[in-house]
Amino acid sequence: MDRLSKLSLKRKERNRWNVKETNKENRPRLSVYRSTTHIYAQIIDDIKGETVCAFSTKSKDFKGTKTWNIEAAETVGETIAKLALAKNVKDVVFDRGEYYYHGRVKALADGARKGGLNF
Repeated sequence: MDRLSKLSLKRKERNRWNVKETNKENRPRLSVYRSTTHIYAQIIDDIKGETVCAFSTKSKDFKGTKTWNIEAAETVGETIAKLALAKNVKDVVFDRGEYYYHGRVKALADGARKGGLNF
């Protein structure tokens, strides 16, 4: 394992520990995965072990032309918030994984907040 992958693994573990320790009310987790061409978001209930809802730029309902920019990430955030509110989930914990809170990850979080989620 090279140095950069070790650092990203440590960052991921540190973030996951912070999510678990600060989540005393057992709120669902808004997990983000970012690839070079797409961004994915899903809300996971860790107690039941199931995915409440999920949306990505690869979904059929996505209405964008580009899938890799900040506007697409913000659209995914707003849509995941609408899907969560339809399932009566209003409060979540944001799990950014190994990614820095910057760029597309931040845009997704801002879109989810604009859509009505609290975290």
